[in-house]
Amino acid sequence: MYRCVIIGLSDSHRQYLQPEAVEHIRSGKVFSGGKRHHELVRHLLPDDAVWIDITVPLDNVFKQYEQYEDIIIFASGDPLFYGFANTIKRLYPEMQMKVLPAFNSLQMLVHRLNMAYQDMRAVSLTGRPWDKFDEALICGEQLIGCLTDRNKTPNAIWKRMLDYGYDNYMMYVGENLGNEERERINIFEEGNEYDNPNCIILKRKSLIRRGFGIPDSNFHLLNGRSRMITKMPIRLASIAAMELDRKNSFWDIGFCTGSISIEAKLAFPHLHVTAFEIREEGKELMEANSRKFHAPGINAVIGDFLTADISRLESPEAVFIGGYGGRMKEMLAKVKTVLAADGCIVFNSVSEESRTTFIEATTALGMKPEILHTIKVDDNNPITILRAI
Repeated sequence: MYRCVIIGLSDSHRQYLQPEAVEHIRSGKVFSGGKRHHELVRHLLPDDAVWIDITVPLDNVFKQYEQYEDIIIFASGDPLFYGFANTIKRLYPEMQMKVLPAFNSLQMLVHRLNMAYQDMRAVSLTGRPWDKFDEALICGEQLIGCLTDRNKTPNAIWKRMLDYGYDNYMMYVGENLGNEERERINIFEEGNEYDNPNCIILKRKSLIRRGFGIPDSNFHLLNGRSRMITKMPIRLASIAAMELDRKNSFWDIGFCTGSISIEAKLAFPHLHVTAFEIREEGKELMEANSRKFHAPGINAVIGDFLTADISRLESPEAVFIGGYGGRMKEMLAKVKTVLAADGCIVFNSVSEESRTTFIEATTALGMKPEILHTIKVDDNNPITILRAI
């Protein structure tokens, strides 16, 4: 396959196609698309047309494509908006490709609602994780457009929003957009079932205001112990030391209340946060605090970090060590095996012994340790913030 034309379709039985698209169809020989696309355009195809169904596994589809020089592909909406054209571009970067789009489903929904959408944050949850959706919520976007799937349904999305306190949006649901007989547009009602395909628009009613720096007393604490939390001034200085604005993956080892993870996630919503805690109580604490402070998307791992399988986790670019159980050297050695080449480790030391151990261990691992600050909060012991790069 050397050239392809990708034509976007709506779900209408009365397709409006650009004149250029009609000409390509008239002169084409080989066509491809999903079964629904075939139903919509069958009457337009030449009598001798070859049709290739787009079905999984896609490898079989692409093997058939490679038998032909020119193919016309039908896709839904705008093929470059989370669509099939992006797959073609990734697999065949040298391909001569022309895209003739239709409106995508989110555009159709805002058009039906007469909403201006130049500032809309578009997110796809179709076969994708929650990351980008969580980021949009934490950022407090005024308008969020979201593509759904059979698992991340309007009801599942609404539940996640309420779990983390995001009741400050109005949700609109569009079902079977473009289909004259089945199209429906409604304000979301919890518990209602919605036909597939559907998409949603979230319109913010009010803004959840938050400052940088959560008072320590606002957190749920481990057995009510106020000393078992990284104090706010030290917490903020430690986060600043990791330069998380330019990082994507952050590990918090020994999270206890989750204060470092939560503060980091709220300040840098794009961040992928993985938090480790050996105590079982940590799971409940992280859940309670992350929900209280509207911080979805933190991956909490419970168990001994030194025996945990970390091979499938996203490698960290920054690591905060909040607890090490007397095994500092072993922990640092394990972290170093997965730490990004330009990554950093930050540690808060309360004693000369732990400070010396951190400096010696990171030096032995080929890193460059440095002392950044020593901070004393109220009547607590002074804390020295160290970083190794």
